[in-house]
Amino acid sequence: MQAKPCRTSKRARPVIFIVAALLAIVAISADATLAKGNPKYAGIVVDAKSGKTLYASNADARRYPASLTKIMTLYILFEEIEAGRLNQNSRLKVSKRAAAQPPTKLGLKPGSTIKVRDAMRALAVKSANDVAVVVAENISGSEPAFARRMTRTARSLGMKSTTFRNASGLPDSKQVTTARDMSRLGRAVEQRFPGHYKIFSTRVFSWGKNKYRNHNRLLGRVKGVDGIKTGYTRASGFNLVTSVRHSNRHTVSVVLGGRTSKRRNAHMQDLISRYHRKAKRGSATAPLLVSAAPRTPSLPRSRPQNMIMTASTRPKNLQRPILAVNRPVELATAAAGPALHKPVIIIPKPADTIAARIRAASEVADLAYTDGEGDGDTLPAQISRIAQLRYPSTAHRTEPVVNQNLNDKTVQPNSANRDGWHIQVAAVPSESAAQSILRNIQARAGGLLVSADPFTQPVNTNGVRLYRARFAGFSGKTEARSICRKLKKKSVTCLAVPG
Repeated sequence: MQAKPCRTSKRARPVIFIVAALLAIVAISADATLAKGNPKYAGIVVDAKSGKTLYASNADARRYPASLTKIMTLYILFEEIEAGRLNQNSRLKVSKRAAAQPPTKLGLKPGSTIKVRDAMRALAVKSANDVAVVVAENISGSEPAFARRMTRTARSLGMKSTTFRNASGLPDSKQVTTARDMSRLGRAVEQRFPGHYKIFSTRVFSWGKNKYRNHNRLLGRVKGVDGIKTGYTRASGFNLVTSVRHSNRHTVSVVLGGRTSKRRNAHMQDLISRYHRKAKRGSATAPLLVSAAPRTPSLPRSRPQNMIMTASTRPKNLQRPILAVNRPVELATAAAGPALHKPVIIIPKPADTIAARIRAASEVADLAYTDGEGDGDTLPAQISRIAQLRYPSTAHRTEPVVNQNLNDKTVQPNSANRDGWHIQVAAVPSESAAQSILRNIQARAGGLLVSADPFTQPVNTNGVRLYRARFAGFSGKTEARSICRKLKKKSVTCLAVPG
């Protein structure tokens, strides 16, 4: 006898629907309940490929970063390494002040030294406060000066609500951040320093006779987690920034103010499981987050390079202005004021030829940054806010030529033997920054630049040394312009120029 299929009775159906609805309500309100029950709580999940916010709760509320501060300390240390001012074997001297920092620390002795490579691991794994001060003092001369640089760098990355007062994250009422800002920093350190970023996935750090285990317990336990940093003080609660890569998706999540490390980790795992699958697959389309060079002198008064003109005041014989909306790189420092988030109009002199216009774009077209979030301003309003643009300068140091692999290709230091047409994507004051931009743009370009030849090209303009980031290897002007148009559809600013 064939069994009859089981059917839910009419009386049972409403009960099932009610239970399902209650479960859905509980799931939706879980985060709101957590935030309401914990005044320190803030959280965010960002799709690193698109830049889209997948989840946010108190994401713009100011909180204390605690040892998440050391992500920025490491960011600046990576800048110094790429600029050639330090290397992995450089020795950093320990001062009495650094040695006197409270735990957690390595217990360094005044007058001793620590190699940069060990300092990096001590910060990422052990979260050593004495090492943070050592790094700060050796780079900037003092921790307060280093903290000012940290804040400037934060602004240049679009971290609008973050202020640093020390390099370690030890309690300071004026050292604040937000979950959104920390998500930007987490994304930026991955984008700008993909090689150095791997330090955040280090499980164990050995120093002397001791071995220290990474405080980030999600490493190796949650699929796809590759870093980056934990933090805790009594005022901040338990903090965590986490990067996850799997299933061709990439998310960066932040939890601030957890009551305990276990509850923080459990909540982070829940956010990952619920929101990572909602991130986009494929190539990245979000603007790159790249910080500024540390020094920016004023433009020579006698030869201003950037002018803001209206249609009524612009000479009739003046060529149309070149509008440079740069997504690959953001440049702003203390001398330049707040981060440059808006387009720059670059207007050549009336007598300039087309070639001169191209040179003008090559030298300064990529000194502005648009973060893609938009605030509805009209173009004139955007331009007016950055009318005082200044040149970044690297006159204090000429960086050594360093070749780096780029998808089985090498970023070469010059273009001496490259004829034909090029595609330029940036002109920046650091060769290492230009190389990093080339790597990132080739990665996000899909197959458009798979056969292209990436290289950097130094150029001096009015005593300022810049490095052009270019791709060569095109059949001619038509192909170069065609690829550049396609790159612009991927939010990559570029310019097709003759070699």
